[in-house]
Amino acid sequence: MAKTVKIEVKEQNLLATLQKFFKTLLQNGDIDALLVPQHLPMKNSVMPTLVADPEKIDGVDPLAPVFPMNSAKVVSKLTRRPLDEKIAVVLRPCEIRAFIELVKLKQGETENVVLIGMDCYGAYGNVDYTRFAGDDGSDASLRFYENVVSGKGTAWEDIDISPACKACEHPVPEHADMVIGFVGVDTKDQLLLKAITASGENLLEKLGLPEGEETEDRKKAIENLVSERISYRDKMFDETSEATSDIKKLTAYLGNCVNCYNCRVACPVCYCKECVFVTDVFDHEPSQYLKWAKRKGIIKMPTDTIFYHMTRLAHMSTACIGCGQCSNACPNDIPVMEIFRTIASYTQKAFDYEAGRSLEDEPPLSVFREVEYNELTGGKD
Repeated sequence: MAKTVKIEVKEQNLLATLQKFFKTLLQNGDIDALLVPQHLPMKNSVMPTLVADPEKIDGVDPLAPVFPMNSAKVVSKLTRRPLDEKIAVVLRPCEIRAFIELVKLKQGETENVVLIGMDCYGAYGNVDYTRFAGDDGSDASLRFYENVVSGKGTAWEDIDISPACKACEHPVPEHADMVIGFVGVDTKDQLLLKAITASGENLLEKLGLPEGEETEDRKKAIENLVSERISYRDKMFDETSEATSDIKKLTAYLGNCVNCYNCRVACPVCYCKECVFVTDVFDHEPSQYLKWAKRKGIIKMPTDTIFYHMTRLAHMSTACIGCGQCSNACPNDIPVMEIFRTIASYTQKAFDYEAGRSLEDEPPLSVFREVEYNELTGGKD
């Protein structure tokens, strides 16, 4: 099931066209509220906002190349209980995949939610975006997309999009109800809007937009972008595996960790209500630190940093969708995303599982299979 229409871009203003489209969604009565990134007055920041009034849509900017948080966590909060009203949520591909994982972990529901995905060229880190955007965030968003579409790439001065974005092999949403397409589309004239589910198609039917089609140019452009991302990803996997191949290297890799736990808080699929690392389990007695120091001669403070990351890797690598918010939140620029994505690639391959791939895939270790890992159990097919 797929229906494709086109949205005419007026005066070559991509952002104004999107704002008008979202305003129409709210005005036609089928959508009660819209979750979408919007410029806020404080320091020109861009954050998820829940908009119910169509007249409050002017600051909306889903094109902004910044990713201060993974909005899957917000959608989870909005859908943990049954909703009587319908909301539409505008998400990046990694946010959709994170939400799929949360739904499977019973942390959200898809009922009465319309997922609107957008092609994603990537995002800068929070600090880099502030430099890039300057005093006019809307103009910066258009400048970013014009540079990408014209072949100038994503780099600006001495900054570029985050490593997580460079390594993301899912720049086009795969599990949305509707997809807004930019890649391989002449966005000076039009945008593509594709309904993938019945919910998305029902909404499209009421908008009365002219039919469109996905061209071979778009398919080729997507293939090229994905190929570029995979090449970067595989190189990153190799370099990270080498950099963390033994305990000495791993200790150096994580040496700047101060146990702030920002990576845990920022992770969209880390859903535990209480983390063992913020309980008294690791609130050691003062004498214990002295004993360790006397036994080894010297210990790094704070302690338990490597154990913390190894525990998270064991806990979360099956659900990691590679959004990079862990690295984005790290105050000491530890490449947390790189090690999580690398370990997740091994873990998920072992279970023939890809986080965020489908609502039908049962999370690893959540089901019992009589025939599994015969090379270890000695069983037979």
